[in-house]
Amino acid sequence: MTTFVQSRSISSSQRLAIGALAFFLGTFLVYGVGLSQDVRMHNAAHDTRHAIGFPCH
Repeated sequence: MTTFVQSRSISSSQRLAIGALAFFLGTFLVYGVGLSQDVRMHNAAHDTRHAIGFPCH
């Protein structure tokens, strides 16, 4: 059985937009939630940073 996969190429401006969105979303998740006053959100971000090896203190 042969399966054909059709792929689409995206333009450089689309790649840049996707990259910028991913960067800002990631920055918000690491820093915005990590510096949150809600203890549960802060602890979740803190544990995640440790899990990926990101130094945070």
